[in-house]
Amino acid sequence: MGKYTKEDIKRLVEEKGVKFIRLQFTDILGTIKNVEIPVSQLDKAIDNKMMFDGSSIEGFVRIEESDMYLYPDLDTFMVFPWTTDKGTVARFICDIYTAQGEPFAGDPRNNLKRVLKEMEEMGFTDFNLGPEPEFFLFKLDEKGEPTLEVNDHGGYFDLAPTDLGENCRRDIVLELEEMGFEIEASHHEVAPGQHEIDFKYANVIEACDNIQTFKLVVKTIARKHGLHATFMPKPLFGEAGSGMHCNVSLFKGKENAFYDPSTEIGLSETAMQFMAGILNHVKAFTAITNPTVNSYKRLVPGYEAPCYVAWSGQNRSPLIRIPASRGVSTRVEVRSVDPAANPYLALAVILESGLEGIRQGLTPPPAINRNIYVMSEAERIENGIDNLPSSLLDALKLLSQDEVVKNALGEHIYENFKEAKEIEFDMFRTQVHPWEREQYMKMY
Repeated sequence: MGKYTKEDIKRLVEEKGVKFIRLQFTDILGTIKNVEIPVSQLDKAIDNKMMFDGSSIEGFVRIEESDMYLYPDLDTFMVFPWTTDKGTVARFICDIYTAQGEPFAGDPRNNLKRVLKEMEEMGFTDFNLGPEPEFFLFKLDEKGEPTLEVNDHGGYFDLAPTDLGENCRRDIVLELEEMGFEIEASHHEVAPGQHEIDFKYANVIEACDNIQTFKLVVKTIARKHGLHATFMPKPLFGEAGSGMHCNVSLFKGKENAFYDPSTEIGLSETAMQFMAGILNHVKAFTAITNPTVNSYKRLVPGYEAPCYVAWSGQNRSPLIRIPASRGVSTRVEVRSVDPAANPYLALAVILESGLEGIRQGLTPPPAINRNIYVMSEAERIENGIDNLPSSLLDALKLLSQDEVVKNALGEHIYENFKEAKEIEFDMFRTQVHPWEREQYMKMY
């Protein structure tokens, strides 16, 4: 967002009347956590002396090694536009360090920085991300709990009065702009109650920070409108699910490494190799980019969500699309990612997979410019089109077999993520669901 010194921050805290500061970080599952401190502790915080108990956080450390330190990234300082009855609140996004002063291997943000160092060693200077997160708005009941009743019955790009979420969406945009976001577009999505707000691309660390901030703002403003915002990938049967398409590009200085005007489609050899790496490892990293049991209810034919491993510069059914823009805007759009993903982990595995494609000099298969959903299975096999995993369990098995993706996570994150997700799937597997009772209670 900005470039701040300690003196800048102290001045802004005084000017804005900040009373409390949230020290935010993200756990392995992508949940935003925070330690809130009074402004009197600001000096201690920006001197990296704020300690917390890491054993209380999902997938961090055991109780005997629990002391962790929060290192605020000063450039992430932000004053929230809304205030509480106790005063104005600001925040930092923090990296997690051990008591020995080392970057903590279980911190998703630190882990992404580690992969970025590998990228820099290969001669690239930036990895940019333009995310397109989608979400649903549901009405609240009289107790303030979310219902399954959507707040409108609009469709793609509909206008009010059909799109009753328009005022909420506008308020979200205004709040984000006040916080420094550059909003490029906002609109109603395909399903009733579904919305999308697109903000400008940034370097991947800043963009992932923005995704986490975006989720917080959306939920906060929705609640003020008497609504519940959810980034659950597939909340409604028979309707489109929510994705988070990731538009990514590598740079060398100011030059987009994916652009080459001398080729027929304007893509460089680097872009093709990067894309080949993603296609080669996507089945294994789907556990990370689509990390819930519910994610796999979205990855089914018929709802525009990609469930087949292919690429195209034209149609929207493949997993990777190449948008038409060229020059500095040349990018690869990875369409399988959903908004339940931890963005730091999702982009670490996407980046590492792409870099491996460059290291190995991989070549992607031919583009698929037909609608894959209307192809027969025999046609898909003939065209070399593979399927994404159909369940979280299948995805976890594929993840366990791919050393490149596991290395992108590091041993600590991989082991803890895998354990948590195996427990999640087992809880789902052993639960008796309403569909089963409807189907079998009278039949047997």
